[in-house]
Amino acid sequence: MTIALDRETTSKISVHKLGSRIGARIEGVQLGGNLDAETVAQIRAAILAHKVVFFRGQHHLDDEQQIAFGQLLGPLTTAHPTVNTGSARVLSLKATQGMAANSWHTDVTFVDRVPAFSILRGATIPEYGGNTVWANTATAYEALPPQLKAFVDDLWATHSNDYDYAHQTDSRAGESTAQFLKEEFAREIYLTEHPVVRVHPETGERALVLGHFVKQFSGFNQKESSILFNLLQDRVTKLENTIRWQWLQGDVAIWDNRATQHYAVADFDTQTREVRRITVQGDVPVSIDGRRSRVVQGDASVYNELDKLIS
Repeated sequence: MTIALDRETTSKISVHKLGSRIGARIEGVQLGGNLDAETVAQIRAAILAHKVVFFRGQHHLDDEQQIAFGQLLGPLTTAHPTVNTGSARVLSLKATQGMAANSWHTDVTFVDRVPAFSILRGATIPEYGGNTVWANTATAYEALPPQLKAFVDDLWATHSNDYDYAHQTDSRAGESTAQFLKEEFAREIYLTEHPVVRVHPETGERALVLGHFVKQFSGFNQKESSILFNLLQDRVTKLENTIRWQWLQGDVAIWDNRATQHYAVADFDTQTREVRRITVQGDVPVSIDGRRSRVVQGDASVYNELDKLIS
C-alpha cells in the first residue's frame, strides 16, 4: 500500500505501509538538516501514525548530518544518561557477538523524561542477522480485554537501570560485556515510577509503558510482579503486533519511543554490527487520571533538559 502524502511538497515523499498495526517505509526523501518544514511535518505524521518508519539508502549521513536532521524533530537529549561512547549526542551501539539490547525494551524508561523519538542509523551492518523488531504498545493496550484494561489503567511500576546484567546479556558476549554494563550503564542508579498506561502527548492514544527496565509493580511483591509483567509483555510482543526490519547499510529507522518497544536480534555470530542512535527529548509520562511519573532516585536533567523542551 502506497500513500502519497502531498503532491505539492518539495520532496514528494511517499509512505508504504508494512503492517496493519506497525511499520512503514518512506521513500523520496534524503534526510538531513536542510529539509523544509512541510516535509518534516509529513515525516513526523508518519512516525505518529505507523510508530516506526524506515528509510533506505541514506549513505550520505554522518553523525553531524544525523544530528542536524534530528534537531528538526525537536531538541535532542545527550547521548545517554550514563554511557559515554565519545560523543555528546550520538550513542554508538557496536557489537561482535551478544548485545545488551536483545531484550524487549523502550529506551531509557528508567528516567522521568522518556525520549520522544529515537533515530537509528545503520553504520556497519553484518552480511546476515542483526535485525531489529518493534512492537506497538498502543495497539497492545487497545487489544486488552476490558477486565485487564480496568486493572492496568490505575497500575504503576518502578523502572530502573539496575537489573541482572548477567541474566540479560547474551552468554556468548562473555563476562566482560556484563561487567561493562554493570560498571558503565549502572554507574549512576535511576529509579522512576511510571504509570503502566500513559496518554500519548501528541496523539491522545493510551499506550503501555513496560519493557525490561521494569523492576516491580507498585503494591505487588517481586514474584507477583514477575507474573504480571510476563502477562502484559506477552500482549505487547504478540507477532501480529510487531514488525521486523532487515537492515541494509545506510538504513535509518525512526520510532516513537512513547508508543513502542524494540528488540535487537543477536544472531550475527562474530560479525561486526554498529548502529548509531540519537534521541529527541520527550516529556514526563502522564497517566489516564492526569498524574505524572515520579522520580524516586536520580536526576536526569542533564540528559533531557525539560526547560528547553517547554520553551
